[in-house]
Amino acid sequence: MLTADHSRWGFTASTGLGFSHHSIVDAHFEACRPAYEHLLRRVGIRPGWHVLDAGCGSGDFLPWLAELAGPGGRVSAVDLAAENVALAGARADTVHVTQADLRDLPYASASFDAVWSANTVQYLDDDELRTALAELRRVVRPGGTIAIKDLDAHSITVRPGDPYLFADFFRAAGAVPGYARQLLRSRDLYRHVKQAGLVSVRQETVLIEHFAPLTPQAHAFYGPSCARIAAQALDLGLAAEWTRFVDPGGPDNPLHHPDGYISEGNVLTVASVPPA
Repeated sequence: MLTADHSRWGFTASTGLGFSHHSIVDAHFEACRPAYEHLLRRVGIRPGWHVLDAGCGSGDFLPWLAELAGPGGRVSAVDLAAENVALAGARADTVHVTQADLRDLPYASASFDAVWSANTVQYLDDDELRTALAELRRVVRPGGTIAIKDLDAHSITVRPGDPYLFADFFRAAGAVPGYARQLLRSRDLYRHVKQAGLVSVRQETVLIEHFAPLTPQAHAFYGPSCARIAAQALDLGLAAEWTRFVDPGGPDNPLHHPDGYISEGNVLTVASVPPA
């Protein structure tokens, strides 16, 4: 889970994982809030269900999950970082939040009707993903639902500028095992889910687009994020064009251009535990 490259990505939580600190995670949530809500509501969570948020972060999704489960349902949550457990517990005091690893969940088999896991499996290599999927399957009842949402790095692009700039970075950074390679795996999630023995698998990819003038929420996430990627790209000897992203507030930064644009993809994979 913790590979050597995470410190280069920055924004680490106490776990040491890059881009997992609540400040950057919450900024991403606020920048993409409408699309995130749309994807969650596509899962099919029903009133009265007991739902697990697996990798809840600081709890951004918990109010929506509680709304979907309704007064007759329940929501539980786990996260690897102790500070996230505290933040999530304070945000949603009706939710039982526990510090735990997705690869070893502290629940009895068939405890839940559904699991929601957002922006979490990107931190697992393929072997760890297999273990986590087996655990999610174990804790969900037969016929229950497992939903995974994650970033698709293939769809990241910025305009104006070289349309292959981010693709070139992820090709170079993803040439070795690590976080970049795992961010490129999202569109293969359907295959991993099928191999875990889940059924009725469906998957969709949504393009999230931000046009100039970017909202303050979009600037708060994409400015610092692009700066961290730019530092890595320059260390890899990639195009000098990356220097324009180093200063998030710089006048030459493409995100401040009158025709500025940035996009990212999000993949939603939904499947069912086989009936008993």
